[in-house]
Amino acid sequence: MESKFPFSKERLLALPLPASGRATYHDTKIQGLQLRVTPTGTKTFCVYRRLKAGQPERVTLGKFPTMTVEQARKAATAINSEIESGANPAEVKRIHKGVPTFQEVFDEYLERKRKRDGNPIGERTKAEYINTVRLYLKDIAGQKLSAITHERTASAIHRASKAAPIAANRALAVTRAVFNYAIRKRMFSGVNPAVGIEANPERSRDRFLQPDELPRFFAAVAEEEPVMRDFILLALLTGARRANVCAMHWRELQLAEGVWRIPKTKNGTAQNVTLCPEAIQILESRKATTAGGFVFPSHGKTGHIVEPKKAVMRVMERAGIPYGRDVDNGVTLHDLRRTLGSWQARTGASLAIIGKSLNHKSPQATAIYARLDLDPVRQSVNTATAAMLEAGGLKDAADVVTLPGRRGAA
Repeated sequence: MESKFPFSKERLLALPLPASGRATYHDTKIQGLQLRVTPTGTKTFCVYRRLKAGQPERVTLGKFPTMTVEQARKAATAINSEIESGANPAEVKRIHKGVPTFQEVFDEYLERKRKRDGNPIGERTKAEYINTVRLYLKDIAGQKLSAITHERTASAIHRASKAAPIAANRALAVTRAVFNYAIRKRMFSGVNPAVGIEANPERSRDRFLQPDELPRFFAAVAEEEPVMRDFILLALLTGARRANVCAMHWRELQLAEGVWRIPKTKNGTAQNVTLCPEAIQILESRKATTAGGFVFPSHGKTGHIVEPKKAVMRVMERAGIPYGRDVDNGVTLHDLRRTLGSWQARTGASLAIIGKSLNHKSPQATAIYARLDLDPVRQSVNTATAAMLEAGGLKDAADVVTLPGRRGAA
């Protein structure tokens, strides 16, 4: 069989196995790119080049078909460029072998990643990162960083976007973070291939329980078994994050003062949560069986419940309320936190007060409540305009007046 031809997947798959030794085939498109085939069927890409004044060198690239023809050509082009610039092929080989794969860097990054407060990220977050790579970045996970191009990364994100646009954004963020980590640790000296790839548009969620849904919701919660009933109600009445409600401990609670002192929250700060009378009543009822430890204990390694999702799903199903972030008009557990903030806005609380009660670190996180309900906005505007008109002598209190218009206007 001809030993020199333009490599393609079909032709390389069809190559015969040699009876002994190695058969070598040469790509006619990229200088020095070879495929070596053994009698056992192993097919390996390599670059074979000779310096002007030196011995020939062979740089192994990877095995076919795990490494595709396109990947082999890109890797060979990079090595040829190094050689043309005067680098020693043996050094090029050592450099190439030393480049880690995306998966290797990701594993190290995940192990060393810290939250804002300096603590390691939780097991749930780790699992989310791992699933993101497994589901949406499998095409690049096994590749060396030097072989992952902008085009290849964009292609992976584009495919993910077709199936799950929001998850694709997470995949893009993970890719960008892993390469930034590799650059900081000097594992990679190129340009981050995720730079310039646009994320899919995301609309911030503004779902909360509506007035007509609350009676059905409370009736459905009442039917839930006591532990999860109390958990869901406290999540709603305190507006606290899921992880904090799960890990609520009696040493953090000052029922006489009506305060729950959370030592550390997601954004790395402590938080004093106001306990309404109904929340205190629920906690008092749990005191007899759980006082001294976690409010919601479990037999798991954490000592407290971790994932209340199934209970929330049961409640929403009984209430006839759609459940799920990706479901049209669906409600999630986090939306109970948003529900408290929305009803604060509905009853006229300022954004500053809402932000403090929910422990939002940035004004942007609280700004969503300004658009949830126009009633407090309308009330505020009406009050302000009435005061201005009254001060200007145009109206008495509670009167509605016709403002002077431009002469001749319709």
